[in-house]
Amino acid sequence: MVKNITIFTTNTCAYCAMVKKYLDAKSHKYDVVNLDEQPERQAEAHALSGSLTVPITVVTKQDDSKEVVVGYNLSKLAPALA
Repeated sequence: MVKNITIFTTNTCAYCAMVKKYLDAKSHKYDVVNLDEQPERQAEAHALSGSLTVPITVVTKQDDSKEVVVGYNLSKLAPALA
């Protein structure tokens, strides 16, 4: 069961929009962290994912475990949301 979803994005990221559209279609609520508007959170995004690219989708489960999906990767995102 999903407790929370956070997406790290930028203003020019087309894949970020695709992830949000996918989550909207599945009726999932999510928080957006725009790294262009909140550059101080870049280190947090990198620490979670080990990546400097976006989107970074963090799915927090009810037991507070986290699954991190980098990019528009439905083969990893779909099971993370299950």
